[in-house]
Amino acid sequence: MSQKRSLVNYAVITLKGLAMGAADVVPGVSGGTIAFIAGIYEELIATIDKLDTSFFKVWKKEGFKAAAEAYNLKFLGALFLGIGLSILSLAKLITFLLEEHPLLLWGFFFGLIVASILYIGSQIKSWNVGVVISGVIGIVVSYYITIAEPLSTGASYWFIFLSGFIAIIAMILPGISGSFILLLLGSYSIVLGTVRNFVDALLALDFSALKDALLRLILFMLGCVTGLKAFSKVLTYLFKNYQNLTLALLTGFMIGALNKVWPWKEVLSYRTNSHGQQVPLLEKSILPQNFEGDPKIILVSVLAIIGFLTIFLLERFANSKQNNGI
Repeated sequence: MSQKRSLVNYAVITLKGLAMGAADVVPGVSGGTIAFIAGIYEELIATIDKLDTSFFKVWKKEGFKAAAEAYNLKFLGALFLGIGLSILSLAKLITFLLEEHPLLLWGFFFGLIVASILYIGSQIKSWNVGVVISGVIGIVVSYYITIAEPLSTGASYWFIFLSGFIAIIAMILPGISGSFILLLLGSYSIVLGTVRNFVDALLALDFSALKDALLRLILFMLGCVTGLKAFSKVLTYLFKNYQNLTLALLTGFMIGALNKVWPWKEVLSYRTNSHGQQVPLLEKSILPQNFEGDPKIILVSVLAIIGFLTIFLLERFANSKQNNGI
């Protein structure tokens, strides 16, 4: 399981984690997509699947270093360091861009997902009726998720745990956005607001606010860990025994998700965010010429091309690093 890696190798993994964290903050974009493109997806799932209580037995018998080596903890540590740093540092930036420059941001991610669809689809080695049906199912399910009406619920501790459990499953699936699942559950503003509150309280040394935010973050992370562990076995089994069907399903998920990241929308209803502001809740995709306001077609197209090239270059970079043993 564990690979011999240098410090530079782990630095690259942390950078991939930064990219995954940035994607996971945005509703409609999946960190699992980034992991897949970066060439670490199957290792991530397999590592999580293997990690269980037997780790402590190995630790007790052979020492922590041997246990960490056996269970690939350096890989997980480097990756989750990048994810954590990215989420903490980018939460405010992403929400600012979503509020102030939504067309350009969604244009970038639209191009990113289109490139991801082409890449993941190209990994399917053989096509048959089952593979096509699997892809169609992925498209239908993912598209339905993008048009579903979000729930409205409170911020109880059990609900925060449940949100983490469900969202992390989506976050590790290419094409399904964990953040968007949180939005559907009605807990996106709660979780993102908790992250912002944690950072603000930490900087202001407000220990009372820090304690409350930290408790909520811990509950959310416990939900994530539980969901990861529960679902990793399913993914590992599917990749080992039904790889083409699984890849087709994931490709379908991503195609269906394009509806969510289409830049030009008509707002059907609004929700109140963590700052008490009215923001779009339900939207439908429309043509640029029907958009209310400046559609910024040229700028959006440029950002979409940049997003497409980002995935293309990341994939080339990942392949070159794998060929060089990184």
